[in-house]
Amino acid sequence: MRSPRAALILALALLAGPAPAQDSDFSGFIASLRPDATARGISPKTFDAAFAGVQGPDPDVVARTRRQSEFSRPVWDYLVGAVSGARITRGQAQGKRLAATLAAIEAKTGVPRSVVLAFWGVESDFGASAGSLPTVRALASLAYARHRGTLFRDELLAALQILENGDIEPARMVGSWAGAMGQVQFLPSVYLREAVDFDGDGRRDIWRSEADALASIAHYLQSLGWKPGLSWGYEVSLPKDFDLTRYRGPLADFAARGVRRIDGKPLPTGGEASLFLPGGLGSSVFLITDNFEVIRGYNTSDSYALAVGHLADRLAGGPALAAPWPNGAARLDGPGLKRLQAGLAAKGLYAGEQDGRAGPKLREAVRQYQIREGLPADGYARPALLERLEGRP
Repeated sequence: MRSPRAALILALALLAGPAPAQDSDFSGFIASLRPDATARGISPKTFDAAFAGVQGPDPDVVARTRRQSEFSRPVWDYLVGAVSGARITRGQAQGKRLAATLAAIEAKTGVPRSVVLAFWGVESDFGASAGSLPTVRALASLAYARHRGTLFRDELLAALQILENGDIEPARMVGSWAGAMGQVQFLPSVYLREAVDFDGDGRRDIWRSEADALASIAHYLQSLGWKPGLSWGYEVSLPKDFDLTRYRGPLADFAARGVRRIDGKPLPTGGEASLFLPGGLGSSVFLITDNFEVIRGYNTSDSYALAVGHLADRLAGGPALAAPWPNGAARLDGPGLKRLQAGLAAKGLYAGEQDGRAGPKLREAVRQYQIREGLPADGYARPALLERLEGRP
């Protein structure tokens, strides 16, 4: 939801809780937007129509900034809902129904139809759960609360630009609590950049037009650098005593070192990849490519990226994940991850934000610490690692 891009901006925006609002008067805050709105070409008529009936901030919106499932739940729990059997069945049915549209989008952008469908499925359950909160009020609530400074104020002004352009009426501009809109969950600034009119009706309608929604997903992935012909990644098995310190390199080198795809197919001979062990050694192991990072451009969560990639594979007829997850095993919560980040930063290994969330930067820092300490370098932040780092027995 999640660069500048919908979910990447949103994920960055959610890293901190809301700061106290400086404006005590919500209507005064709205009025203060007029000069900037006018500078962006937004007419008084559009401005007044957008805020008609918006009497105050939504008290539930800011409270929800601390709750985002793809960052707070372990990846294996997130996958249960995101890649359910029912969703796979619905997605495959949608793929057959929209086969011609998806084929045309794939031909134009190079993004596989299964990937486009997977994003559509995870973002809005194929359009069935696109959100019903008024976008203008949701963004105004976050902007009024000074959540992440001026970010949501800028998104609110971008939403007004969309209304000025006439792509959607104010009453139909709805989406999530954080302002992500329509079947693709684009933030307004991303919509202005990336949404496309694929059905040719003169509107970029990500709320009601399936063709526009699907093509907008593909166009955005193309803009992020999607590499045609390259998978997002593969579930693999590692040979005994595999050297985890060599966790990045050509796919051909991984094959030469005995890494095998779980589905029995050969690894490609071209392209680069890196190992990703979201549950540590003993659970699923993946080789992820540059296209995995493209998915993370849509939403920075590792869980989200893995869910989209795996759902795309299942929609294309691929198998379920084979290895077991560490269900029930002790894991670090947000405060524990913050302590780990701080400890690794003190050793010069971590330079990211100490936000209590796992991601590529923390994974890399954990690997470097494991290599330094002579531990299996799986990059997984488990409680025992924090205890060792803090010198606890």
